[in-house]
Amino acid sequence: MKDFKLSIAYFKHYLKPYWKGLLFVVGLTIISTWAQIKAPIYLGKSMTSLSKYLVAYMNPATRHSASLASFHNALWMILGFYLLSVCTMLISSLLVSRINALSTNKMQRGLFGKLQKMTVSYFDRHQDGKILSLFTSDLDNIFNAMNQAIFELISQIVLYIGVIWMMFSLNLKLAVATVASTPFVILIAFLIIRKARYHIDNQQNEISKLNGYINEQINGEKIIITNGLQEKSVENFKVLNERVRKSTFKGQLYSGMLFPLMQGLSLLNLAIVIAYGSWMVINGDVGKAVGLGLVVTFVQYSQQYFQPITQITSMYSMLQLAMTGAKRLVTVLRQPEEQMNKNGHQLLKVDEGVELKNVHFEYSKGKEILHGIDIDVKKGKMVALVGPTGSGKTTVMNLLNRFYDVTNGEVLFDGTDVKDFELHSLRKNVGIVLQDSVMFSGTIADNIKFGLPEATDEQMIAAAKQAHINDYIESLPDKYETKVDDENSILSVGQKQLLSIARTLLTDPSFLILDEATSNVDMVTEEKIKKAMDNVIAGRTSFVIAHRLKTIVEADEIIVLKDGVVIERGNHQKLLKDKGFYYNLYVNQMVFE
Repeated sequence: MKDFKLSIAYFKHYLKPYWKGLLFVVGLTIISTWAQIKAPIYLGKSMTSLSKYLVAYMNPATRHSASLASFHNALWMILGFYLLSVCTMLISSLLVSRINALSTNKMQRGLFGKLQKMTVSYFDRHQDGKILSLFTSDLDNIFNAMNQAIFELISQIVLYIGVIWMMFSLNLKLAVATVASTPFVILIAFLIIRKARYHIDNQQNEISKLNGYINEQINGEKIIITNGLQEKSVENFKVLNERVRKSTFKGQLYSGMLFPLMQGLSLLNLAIVIAYGSWMVINGDVGKAVGLGLVVTFVQYSQQYFQPITQITSMYSMLQLAMTGAKRLVTVLRQPEEQMNKNGHQLLKVDEGVELKNVHFEYSKGKEILHGIDIDVKKGKMVALVGPTGSGKTTVMNLLNRFYDVTNGEVLFDGTDVKDFELHSLRKNVGIVLQDSVMFSGTIADNIKFGLPEATDEQMIAAAKQAHINDYIESLPDKYETKVDDENSILSVGQKQLLSIARTLLTDPSFLILDEATSNVDMVTEEKIKKAMDNVIAGRTSFVIAHRLKTIVEADEIIVLKDGVVIERGNHQKLLKDKGFYYNLYVNQMVFE
């Protein structure tokens, strides 16, 4: 029931702006359904009129008075009601299509907008493929249901109520005979639907896992091919795909049972109505001429009575997929957002420095990563952080930019806790060059200006020159208008890194973080990146996470982390003299290089 309420709340939120249009659709649907309900009455009257005409015509004494006028009138009324039903249904369908297009577009914008407000921890915990499946699977299911099922659902509910009302107003006994099997039908439908709902929910979860795996494998395809792991990758895919097949089969099996089962029960009910109505006519409960028309009317109503049940059950799979999708989307939309602290202090620039005081941090409760570390970076100074993998270097970077908040302790900019700053102003003053540079689809110019779209071409070129990438860009046929994306082979790993540095230079941050910016490049490119880094660092307060130690020998202070604890600190010369952990790291690295 909780999941159902969440799904309904989701649809209510996005359909509420279109309530006038939906109300008009409901009105048209009522008119259309009323016309469908009225038509069988005139079908019955036409049969009654035809019977009376035949009786009068067969008798020579009354043949002259026999007339088909009432029969013709009834036929015209049937035609009129069916035309009214078709026209109102067509208009309703067009309106529903428009409302669906607008509301699902709003859903897509809402989901994408929400993802842009999410914390980094959400993306760290969820695979890209699973997030992508929200758009490619869940929203598609919602759109299909709204486009094909919502109007039908409204129509069938109104039809069901109208048919019951008309039957009981015409003849109580035949009405009771028509609806007598309903409790039995509902019980069977309930049992099947409960099974179907479980398997359809499971189907969506398995599809999400499969999408996540596919995305992961595609991103790592080069590694898979290099290591000859294609067969292993396919085998793992088969396992996940088989789970999807089984859950899909079971979901479709149970939901697929509903339509033929309802059709069969509808035919059984029709037989009951015909048999009971015929018995009433034979036994004189109703006049034969009137009775024939009444039975014909109830034959029509019997089919219309089961039509909503049959149609709704046939749409169950589609509706359940939409409800499941809505539930999954609501779960995402209710995730905590980054606290922008819009009323917080504005960080204009770093005037004094950045400090971490007795910082403790844990990604998951009870598993502390940092154990009371202290780091002080004075204005204009460069502090380097080194240590083995898993020591907590990248975690420190995450805390400085408020990707995560400390568990205990403080992260201070000019003596003010980062939590007290308006988040946008903090991020604007903190530039990051990551280990893996990301290129966005567009031109080279678009990528360099990504952080400052309003920058002039002169500013962009100046930044590229400082990053030592301008000469290469100028050698390209389209220069700065060259099309690139994250997989484009025009740019090497090192060139992507230089572009990333140019992008950072253009935003002119007052505090800079370089996260192992040279770890993935050759020694020649490393030298270029080092020169570019020197240009970036010059005059700025900077924090460098280093893998290759020779890139940080000129750092004002080097902090050595191990297992989340600061074990050594000092400049390069001091740490070499101490002959501790840093000394061993440096000597071993120099031997291999």
